[in-house]
Amino acid sequence: MAIFPPNPNPNLTALRLELGRLRGERGWTYDELAHRSGLARRTLIEIEQGRTIGTLKTWHALAHALDVSIEHLFGALCEGHAPPAEAAE
Repeated sequence: MAIFPPNPNPNLTALRLELGRLRGERGWTYDELAHRSGLARRTLIEIEQGRTIGTLKTWHALAHALDVSIEHLFGALCEGHAPPAEAAE
């Protein structure tokens, strides 16, 4: 029996909104976050605007730059749904 993850669109929206919230909480511009993360400004804009998802390497760099754990960032992906084992019951 295959277990499929939940529809990613709402979860990815939550992830990109969390990125924007963390950046805004620090008062950082895209340029500041780009400098701190080593990522391109354009990449950051595209992620926050939902035009790209980014790679694990990208999110790892963002977590370090924002001084949060990767688990904190990716926690937004799991909000609002039950783990697959619970959903199958």
